Amino acid sequence: MTALFNAPLVKTWAFAAAALVMAALPARAEIEIQEVTTPGGISAWLVEEPSIPFVALELRFKGGGSLDAPDKRGATNLMVGLLEEGTGEMDARAFARELESLAASFDYDTFDDTISVSAKFLTDTTDAAMALLRGSLVAPAFNQVAIDRVKAQVLSGLASDLSDPDKIAGRTFDRLAFGDHPYATSLDGTRDSVMALSREDIVAAHAAAFARDRVYVSAVGDISAEELSALLDELLGDLPETGAPLPGTAPFLLEGGLTVEPFDTPQSVVLFGHRGLERDHPDFLAAYVINEVFGGSGLTSRLMSEVREKRGLTYGVYSYLVPKDHAALVMGSVASANNRVAETIAVIREEWAKLGQDGLTAEELAAAKTYLTGAYPLRFDGNGPIANILIGMQMDGLGPEYVTERNALVEALTLDEVNRVAAELYDPEALHFVVVGQPEGLETQ
Repeated sequence: MTALFNAPLVKTWAFAAAALVMAALPARAEIEIQEVTTPGGISAWLVEEPSIPFVALELRFKGGGSLDAPDKRGATNLMVGLLEEGTGEMDARAFARELESLAASFDYDTFDDTISVSAKFLTDTTDAAMALLRGSLVAPAFNQVAIDRVKAQVLSGLASDLSDPDKIAGRTFDRLAFGDHPYATSLDGTRDSVMALSREDIVAAHAAAFARDRVYVSAVGDISAEELSALLDELLGDLPETGAPLPGTAPFLLEGGLTVEPFDTPQSVVLFGHRGLERDHPDFLAAYVINEVFGGSGLTSRLMSEVREKRGLTYGVYSYLVPKDHAALVMGSVASANNRVAETIAVIREEWAKLGQDGLTAEELAAAKTYLTGAYPLRFDGNGPIANILIGMQMDGLGPEYVTERNALVEALTLDEVNRVAAELYDPEALHFVVVGQPEGLETQ
């Protein structure tokens, strides 16, 4: 019988259908998490979902861009960008064709503290998809043609960043805050550092980053614990046992004040912050709830009310917690017209002080609890999102029980508790503002 469809088209249709089904599944936070340890010693969390033939696999390797040697900045980022550029005798085009024929998707990303690898594939193509993924992780080709092409892409991005006030603000803040630590410079590197990177540097970055002692794994979908165990030992078993040493704690060198970076634009970009709480600090959840009220909840936050709604100083202003592996900050961002940015900063500083002095009201805390506990189950809306949540929990040192206990922990926070944390955390005198633009009435302090 003549086939009505060729295999790649059938697989592509099936993958798309699986994605649509998963999008339609009801959101749920009560999931059964299995802890799997392979014969080779690799640990993973698994949620079996056999209703459709589809698997989401998440890998995280601790270290990320912070593993770069000082004179090789950008090496890890460039190396990760080359993982989908071929393996063995397979070049980038052949790799992409094979991935498409399997109706699978791989995604590789570099962050300050992690390398993220995401894979989505159909159950009946598991062996072929994992063989392709294994090749990219264990034996990437790193051929010179691909190196030159990806390096050019990175250099183009770096050139674009020079005219991006948000990028300038972020990099200025990091440079002033973190001294000689890798956090002080962009994981993308600089034009000079990237230009100087050789193939040997990329191979060395690969050996430093990909090791079994720093990998975290989660999987969600149509796969059993036994199948996942065998898959992981085959996928990762040939990686070295240990990687390069992780960097130490980053100093935080910024004191309260103001830094202005002149930039020709009608609107100034402002980044502000000071020392925060580590993710494993016992008060972190309270700080998370406080931030939701203060600047994390969009149009309903205090900062939005005071800076945007009452005074019309900006379109948007936000605050957020930044718990890196080696430093922790509480930060915020805003953009305002050059002739109004001084007033904007004054209002933010005043609100920062009020939060530290007076804390939240009972009504604000109750509203935040209602929102956060109601929104939490909605995050569990498919294989991919669940796998992402599980791997984040592992890296944050949380147990599987956190999924079901989290809302109760939020509900248990008292007004006295959150206001004690607000008083300890929010210090207007320690707040440092970095302004990029042509602000009127501001001078660097």
